[in-house]
Amino acid sequence: MYLLLIIVTIALGLGAQAYVNHQLKKYAQVPNSTYMTGAQVATGMLAYYGVQGVQVQMGGPGQNFFDPRSNSITLDPETFNTASITSTATACHEVGHACQYAENYMPMKVRSAMVPVVNIASNAWIFILLIGIFLNLAGFVELAIILYACAVLFEVVTLPVEFNASKRALQYMQTTGLPTGEVAGSASVLRACAFTYVAAALASFLQLVYLLLASRQE
Repeated sequence: MYLLLIIVTIALGLGAQAYVNHQLKKYAQVPNSTYMTGAQVATGMLAYYGVQGVQVQMGGPGQNFFDPRSNSITLDPETFNTASITSTATACHEVGHACQYAENYMPMKVRSAMVPVVNIASNAWIFILLIGIFLNLAGFVELAIILYACAVLFEVVTLPVEFNASKRALQYMQTTGLPTGEVAGSASVLRACAFTYVAAALASFLQLVYLLLASRQE
């Protein structure tokens, strides 16, 4: 049963990554109609919604994120410098997170509050589980499962945050009058990225279910 779980988890991860890579590469080759780079698009969306004090900066390859600690948006070199549908979708999505932060969007606040606990739980649970199994220490397995459940809950809470950021991105594109085909392409990119979060949350949930069932059989 555990071997089956591993196979399903790997299949979900690889499938999600292959899908998102395909969509990102596909629309990275399609220029947007405004010929604006991701950095320019991000700056424009921030101004449109009146979100001030957010720095848009270039990071390393694959680094696309909003950091609430510094209230900044980091875009990878390709997104920052190129004018493609992928760049537009990515930049608008990250600005969506900046808008959430500016509006005190509740799911984002909950997610941010969980970060310190999850950082500890996600690193510690496996070691506590192994100690409990090999040394047969009472309560350690249960504690490990509780910690892992916290990490799974974090992934679940992340879903509405990501979905909402993408929704804001698409609403902005539609409001500003981008061509329908371009909005549809951006939606495909954002849908693919969202699928990776769904796949990760599902894989973690299945792992949690297995741990709960296995602990009851002992």
